[in-house]
Amino acid sequence: MMPRLFAGLEIPQPITTMLSLQRGGLYGARWIDEANYHITLRFMGDVDYSLANEIVFQMSQIQCPEFTLSLKGFGSFGARKPHSVFAAVQNNEDLGLLHQELERRMRKLGLRSDKHDYTPHVTLARLKKTAEPIDVANYLALRGGFQTEQFRVPRFVLYSSRDSVGGGPYVIEETFDLL
Repeated sequence: MMPRLFAGLEIPQPITTMLSLQRGGLYGARWIDEANYHITLRFMGDVDYSLANEIVFQMSQIQCPEFTLSLKGFGSFGARKPHSVFAAVQNNEDLGLLHQELERRMRKLGLRSDKHDYTPHVTLARLKKTAEPIDVANYLALRGGFQTEQFRVPRFVLYSSRDSVGGGPYVIEETFDLL
């Protein structure tokens, strides 16, 4: 059994509580458990143990400064057939630099890049095929003013997940302090 790995950022408890209060009111949504909220930096996928060790080594070499983030607004992925709703991360240069450095090091190990542009976010729900785009649009419109205070990001982490449909449970395998 190979580990399924991804790098991400933890979200402090006061923020996860705010996010969890946004659950409900959307037919066909499978809500993510509050304990599994995170911001994905880079998905590595199913890897063997020797590659997993290389990933850990490369992540341990990253030297980026500690920074602060905030969440602002909600969105959805899947234009005509929405498949998830998320809280958006306010644009942040330090987050972008950390993502780029991680991306560069993972490509060096032979891991392919994601086909989508990097959009930092916190997934709140995965949507079943029964979710209607108009319902998703209404859900998002009602939460357009959502915003959190800034929170510190002192480290990034390597998560593993079971090979499943996503949504956790996620396990922190390693942590890497920012400077």
